[in-house]
Amino acid sequence: MHGYKNIIIFLLMFALFLGATVELSEGSIPLGILLFVLAILLISRIKFGESYVIKQSKLPMFVGVLILICDIGYNLLTHSELGTLDIMVFLLGISLIAHNINNEEIRRMGTFGAYLSATFIVLFLFFFDFFYYIDIDFTHLFDHYFVLLPSVTFIRAVGIPIEVVAIETVRIVGVEEMSVIIGGPCSGLYSMFLLIGIMVAYTRIEHIERRTFYSLLIITVVVAYLANLVRVSILYIVGFYYGKELMYTFHVHLGWIIFVIVVAVLLSVLDKVTR
Repeated sequence: MHGYKNIIIFLLMFALFLGATVELSEGSIPLGILLFVLAILLISRIKFGESYVIKQSKLPMFVGVLILICDIGYNLLTHSELGTLDIMVFLLGISLIAHNINNEEIRRMGTFGAYLSATFIVLFLFFFDFFYYIDIDFTHLFDHYFVLLPSVTFIRAVGIPIEVVAIETVRIVGVEEMSVIIGGPCSGLYSMFLLIGIMVAYTRIEHIERRTFYSLLIITVVVAYLANLVRVSILYIVGFYYGKELMYTFHVHLGWIIFVIVVAVLLSVLDKVTR
């Protein structure tokens, strides 16, 4: 059956596309182009049935097209840079269009993509926009108490001097003195939202017992959190021994590489559970 393999290819394409977006905006343009080309080439590995038609009810397709038009129009009018939320909105629109095609494998991928992106968008709006609206600075508090302080404690335990100078800022004196801001992507919330989205989406295409799902969901959140702490700690260590230039290089590349590894492990576990 091609369905499960298609989901794996789809997620690998998605991870490569995220990596390409990061590289093109912050890192190596040639590497970003290479990752984007690899993501496109993976399309040829997706196996579909011989025939497919558009379903009679065109509402999901209409909504999907409308979402794409609105997001593109908003970014053009505001001259905004393409961000993670835009990527997920794009994925939601494309997935709704795919869900409207009367081919089982394409619909499964559409269903998977729609639940993944919708879960991410809901979590993003709740933890970022809603908390901001009710005047709770959730992201700064999370960055300080759940990312900065635990990672600083670990780095101090291995003998590297590091000083907390602000709610999201640390000072490292190694080969050179530097201040490092732990915020935004360093919080690891985006990766956590994506992994939760993968879990939710997978339950919509494969049968998983509710108790097993909640157990795996908790494990997924813990793994995503610990993986981000490892990432941040590695950045401290690289900055201390080799300076901020190499640390910045690691900052650009390390996040999406760890995400690909975690997704691969998660899919392996999910496959064994469903089998």
